[in-house]
Amino acid sequence: MVIRKTSVFPASRETVFEKLQELETLQYIARPYATFEPAGAVGSVWAAGSESSFYFRLFGIIPYGIHTIRVVRVDPGGISSRESNPHVPVWNHDISLVMTDECHTEYTDRVEIHAGWKTFFIWLWANAFYRHRQRKWIKLLEGEEK
Repeated sequence: MVIRKTSVFPASRETVFEKLQELETLQYIARPYATFEPAGAVGSVWAAGSESSFYFRLFGIIPYGIHTIRVVRVDPGGISSRESNPHVPVWNHDISLVMTDECHTEYTDRVEIHAGWKTFFIWLWANAFYRHRQRKWIKLLEGEEK
């Protein structure tokens, strides 16, 4: 199943891209739906070809295994990763960034999920999660612009 969520962010594409590459941004926008704590060395900037593992917790308290993120593309137009954990073997995440003007960026999360019989339930949770993430992004960026 596929999720696609789009929002217009109140920041330039360069600003969004810079923040997108920071682990702290992922940790901020995911809370409280999920937490990602490094399970080993993790660089502060995502790079194509890198692989990082995280202790993943639903709502910050329910252990959901080690979540692995394999970055396949990083450029000013976005980031693509191939992710997985023991409960969700396929979580392909593509983020696209399109400059609408100098102060606004169209941001799209596209996520393909395959988790066997759990797919529909994961998809329901992920829909809420990505709506939440984009709201948190806007809050973060509005704080940056002030």
